[in-house]
Amino acid sequence: MKHIYQKGNDPTKPTLLLLHGTGGTEHDLLPLTDIIDPNASILSVRGNVLENGMPRFFRRLAEGVFDEEDLVYRTNELHDFLNDAAIKYEFERNNIIAIGYSNGANIAASLLFHFQDALKGAMLHHPMVPRRGITLPDLSGKHLFIGAGTNDPICSPQESEELASLFKDAGASVEMHWEDRGHQLTITEVEAAASWYKQL
Repeated sequence: MKHIYQKGNDPTKPTLLLLHGTGGTEHDLLPLTDIIDPNASILSVRGNVLENGMPRFFRRLAEGVFDEEDLVYRTNELHDFLNDAAIKYEFERNNIIAIGYSNGANIAASLLFHFQDALKGAMLHHPMVPRRGITLPDLSGKHLFIGAGTNDPICSPQESEELASLFKDAGASVEMHWEDRGHQLTITEVEAAASWYKQL
């Protein structure tokens, strides 16, 4: 997978896994790391799927309707990539915290839905429920931040609450943060995620 790796100043810090939204690239979320943790290592990944020329992490059938078969395949692909990257770049595989926006948040949520040890935690900005009707792994000890919109046209508040409930039922610690700027990722939401991260 096309990516950027930047080694941080402090090897005890988590590696921040950056996952962009639809049409983004591995460069999009790099500025967030200055706010969240400038000393952490960074692994920023570009999605392997193109939709009308726009990079994504998995295919969808329509707005808000995921191609589940492709979602599962791409989730496994990303999981394998993280395993390989940890060896290549010599960072702790069990100390990855994802920062995902929109489609990137969805693939990060899917990692948590399918693998108990894929991520130590995640900052999920405007995620949807990746799959329904499956049993989540035991997520005890996982720390998750969900940034959601009271008026998000792509991800309803009810869906945000549903995702939080699913994670909590699986044992994860979840903090919700609400904005009223639609599906946008705002600076106040990033600052709220940074405050949450600093308390870990």
